Amino acid sequence: MAIKVIRPETLVTTRLVKSEDLNHHGTLFAGRTAEWFVESGFIAATSLLNPQSVVCLNVHGMYFTKPARSGDVLKFSSALVYTGRTSLTVYIHVEKRGDEKPLVDGFVTFIHVNEETKPAPHYLVVEPVSDEEKNLFETAKKLRENQAAHKY
Repeated sequence: MAIKVIRPETLVTTRLVKSEDLNHHGTLFAGRTAEWFVESGFIAATSLLNPQSVVCLNVHGMYFTKPARSGDVLKFSSALVYTGRTSLTVYIHVEKRGDEKPLVDGFVTFIHVNEETKPAPHYLVVEPVSDEEKNLFETAKKLRENQAAHKY
Protein backbone atom coordinates (compact mmCIF):
# COMPACT_ATOMS: atom_id res chain seq x y z
CA MET A 1 0.00 0.00 0.00
CA ALA A 2 1.28 3.51 -0.83
CA ILE A 3 2.14 6.12 1.78
CA LYS A 4 -0.29 9.04 1.87
CA VAL A 5 1.17 12.38 3.02
CA ILE A 6 -1.37 14.65 4.69
CA ARG A 7 -1.41 18.12 6.18
CA PRO A 8 -3.26 18.60 9.49
CA GLU A 9 -6.88 19.51 8.80
CA THR A 10 -9.08 20.83 11.58
CA LEU A 11 -12.47 19.17 12.03
CA VAL A 12 -15.06 20.85 14.25
CA THR A 13 -17.80 19.31 16.38
CA THR A 14 -20.07 21.15 18.79
CA ARG A 15 -21.90 20.21 21.97
CA LEU A 16 -24.58 21.88 24.04
CA VAL A 17 -23.97 21.56 27.79
CA LYS A 18 -27.22 20.37 29.41
CA SER A 19 -28.23 19.87 33.03
CA GLU A 20 -27.52 16.10 32.86
CA ASP A 21 -23.89 16.92 31.91
CA LEU A 22 -23.20 18.83 35.15
CA ASN A 23 -21.41 17.81 38.33
CA HIS A 24 -22.42 18.62 41.92
CA HIS A 25 -20.93 22.13 41.53
CA GLY A 26 -23.20 22.95 38.60
CA THR A 27 -20.34 22.88 36.09
CA LEU A 28 -19.57 20.50 33.24
CA PHE A 29 -18.54 17.08 34.62
CA ALA A 30 -14.95 16.21 33.64
CA GLY A 31 -16.02 12.68 32.69
CA ARG A 32 -18.54 14.01 30.17
CA THR A 33 -15.88 16.37 28.83
CA ALA A 34 -13.49 13.42 28.45
CA GLU A 35 -16.14 11.47 26.52
CA TRP A 36 -16.71 14.35 24.09
CA PHE A 37 -12.95 15.06 23.89
CA VAL A 38 -12.09 11.49 22.85
CA GLU A 39 -15.07 11.34 20.49
CA SER A 40 -13.95 14.54 18.75
CA GLY A 41 -10.41 13.17 18.45
CA PHE A 42 -11.77 9.89 17.08
CA ILE A 43 -13.68 11.75 14.37
CA ALA A 44 -10.45 13.48 13.29
CA ALA A 45 -8.41 10.24 13.47
CA THR A 46 -10.95 8.39 11.33
CA SER A 47 -11.43 11.13 8.75
CA LEU A 48 -9.05 9.18 6.47
CA LEU A 49 -9.45 5.66 7.89
CA ASN A 50 -12.20 3.14 8.51
CA PRO A 51 -13.60 3.85 12.01
CA GLN A 52 -13.80 0.07 12.62
CA SER A 53 -9.98 -0.07 12.52
CA VAL A 54 -9.19 2.65 15.08
CA VAL A 55 -9.06 2.33 18.89
CA CYS A 56 -8.09 4.78 21.62
CA LEU A 57 -4.73 4.21 23.27
CA ASN A 58 -4.07 7.20 25.51
CA VAL A 59 -5.50 10.55 26.56
CA HIS A 60 -2.27 12.49 27.07
CA GLY A 61 -3.89 15.33 28.87
CA MET A 62 -6.96 17.41 29.19
CA TYR A 63 -5.91 20.70 30.64
CA PHE A 64 -8.93 22.62 32.00
CA THR A 65 -8.64 26.40 32.21
CA LYS A 66 -12.21 27.34 33.18
CA PRO A 67 -15.63 25.77 33.79
CA ALA A 68 -18.56 25.37 31.43
CA ARG A 69 -22.17 25.66 32.58
CA SER A 70 -25.59 24.57 31.38
CA GLY A 71 -26.49 26.33 28.14
CA ASP A 72 -22.90 26.82 26.99
CA VAL A 73 -22.14 25.72 23.43
CA LEU A 74 -18.70 24.11 23.17
CA LYS A 75 -16.67 23.95 19.98
CA PHE A 76 -14.23 21.02 19.69
CA SER A 77 -11.52 21.66 17.07
CA SER A 78 -9.53 18.50 16.36
CA ALA A 79 -6.62 17.85 14.01
CA LEU A 80 -4.49 14.82 13.28
CA VAL A 81 -1.04 16.26 14.06
CA TYR A 82 1.30 13.26 14.27
CA THR A 83 1.46 9.71 12.98
CA GLY A 84 3.68 6.77 13.78
CA ARG A 85 3.61 3.49 11.90
CA THR A 86 0.34 2.38 13.55
CA SER A 87 -0.45 5.36 15.79
CA LEU A 88 -2.34 8.60 15.16
CA THR A 89 -2.13 11.52 17.59
CA VAL A 90 -4.82 14.18 17.54
CA TYR A 91 -4.74 17.63 19.14
CA ILE A 92 -8.09 18.84 20.51
CA HIS A 93 -8.86 22.46 21.42
CA VAL A 94 -12.20 23.19 23.15
CA GLU A 95 -13.66 26.65 23.52
CA LYS A 96 -16.95 28.20 24.56
CA ARG A 97 -18.73 30.16 21.88
CA GLY A 98 -17.48 33.74 22.04
CA ASP A 99 -14.35 33.00 24.11
CA GLU A 100 -10.83 33.09 22.73
CA LYS A 101 -9.12 31.26 25.59
CA PRO A 102 -9.58 27.48 25.42
CA LEU A 103 -11.76 25.75 27.99
CA VAL A 104 -9.77 22.52 27.54
CA ASP A 105 -6.99 21.32 25.26
CA GLY A 106 -4.79 18.26 24.94
CA PHE A 107 -3.87 15.22 22.87
CA VAL A 108 -5.28 11.74 22.29
CA THR A 109 -3.43 8.87 20.61
CA PHE A 110 -5.27 6.19 18.67
CA ILE A 111 -3.99 2.93 17.17
CA HIS A 112 -4.89 1.55 13.75
CA VAL A 113 -5.72 -2.16 14.11
CA ASN A 114 -6.52 -5.14 11.87
CA GLU A 115 -9.53 -7.48 12.17
CA GLU A 116 -7.86 -9.29 15.10
CA THR A 117 -7.39 -5.92 16.87
CA LYS A 118 -3.61 -6.13 16.46
CA PRO A 119 -1.72 -2.93 15.55
CA ALA A 120 -1.50 -2.52 11.77
CA PRO A 121 0.19 0.12 9.59
CA HIS A 122 -2.11 2.90 8.37
CA TYR A 123 0.28 4.35 5.73
CA LEU A 124 -0.43 7.98 6.66
CA VAL A 125 2.31 10.55 7.24
CA VAL A 126 1.60 14.02 8.65
CA GLU A 127 3.49 16.84 7.00
CA PRO A 128 3.17 20.04 9.06
CA VAL A 129 3.63 23.33 7.23
CA SER A 130 2.79 26.27 9.52
CA ASP A 131 4.71 27.06 12.70
CA GLU A 132 1.68 26.06 14.78
CA GLU A 133 1.42 22.71 12.96
CA LYS A 134 5.15 22.11 13.47
CA ASN A 135 4.87 22.90 17.21
CA LEU A 136 1.92 20.53 17.64
CA PHE A 137 3.77 17.85 15.64
CA GLU A 138 6.84 18.12 17.89
CA THR A 139 4.76 18.16 21.09
CA ALA A 140 2.83 15.05 19.99
CA LYS A 141 6.06 13.32 18.99
CA LYS A 142 7.52 13.93 22.48
CA LEU A 143 4.35 12.64 24.13
CA ARG A 144 4.58 9.42 22.12
CA GLU A 145 8.30 9.03 22.89
CA ASN A 146 7.61 9.52 26.62
CA GLN A 147 4.79 6.98 26.47
CA ALA A 148 7.02 4.42 24.74
CA ALA A 149 9.71 4.92 27.38
CA HIS A 150 7.21 4.19 30.20
CA LYS A 151 5.49 1.05 28.94
CA TYR A 152 4.61 -1.41 31.66
